[in-house]
Amino acid sequence: MQTVTRFAPSPNGHLHLGHAFSAIVAHDLAKAAGGRFLLRIEDIDGPRSRPELADEFRRDLEWLGLEWEEVPAQSTRLASYEAAAEQLVQAGLVYSCTCTRKEIEAIEPRRGADGLVYPGSCRDRPHDPGKPAALRLDIDSAMERVGEIIWTDEIAGSVIADPREFGDVVIVRKELPASYHLAATLDDAADGVTLVTRGEDLFASSHVHRLLQELLKLPVPRWHHHRLLLDENGEKLAKRRGSPSLADRRIAGEDGLMLAEQLRLQELPVGT
Repeated sequence: MQTVTRFAPSPNGHLHLGHAFSAIVAHDLAKAAGGRFLLRIEDIDGPRSRPELADEFRRDLEWLGLEWEEVPAQSTRLASYEAAAEQLVQAGLVYSCTCTRKEIEAIEPRRGADGLVYPGSCRDRPHDPGKPAALRLDIDSAMERVGEIIWTDEIAGSVIADPREFGDVVIVRKELPASYHLAATLDDAADGVTLVTRGEDLFASSHVHRLLQELLKLPVPRWHHHRLLLDENGEKLAKRRGSPSLADRRIAGEDGLMLAEQLRLQELPVGT
């Protein structure tokens, strides 16, 4: 099977070195195998999505010397998300949740791999059509439906899927057509991605995605969760912490090809 990887940035902030590293890893794994490297713009984050940033991303990748095929952006795929959510509704595996973050925090739930773990307050509560509602996946019921399932990471090896660490995850958000979990899983299947390449901070999310693949009868790829680039404080690079953008470096005249090679050799002093 041909190796197909992807880089899927969201246009809600500029790309930084961490994104560059992730794109280069995905690009190089595909090219080394004679495969395809895809660019997918994940642009369904409501008003936070800025269309002009997608063009900036393309300039950044070109500056780094990467070659890619672009696939349709998420905003063109809303019907597929709606159909998948309806399939899970008809299977009796999701329920409406009107809880706000403040209400969830007040219950003092446990903290899991992705923040606060929803305690299932709305699972057996009648839905109030007058309130905005998200759709949550009943993890226990879903796991009973599929039994034991496995996914394979090229670094960690064979992994038994156990998404219970997340609790009942949101698959359709109150204000958006799909959560990251649902949209990314469906898009990777639609794009024929065979090797999901992303940072190790998303390792735990793959448990949820593997479950969704089984429930929705989607192809099962392999995964490659690469290490993260850290700043001088030992924290991962992030848009919200103001990590230097690739665009600023490019406009300042840095050599993108040299930067890419430094990232490949892991020699870059990332705190600079």
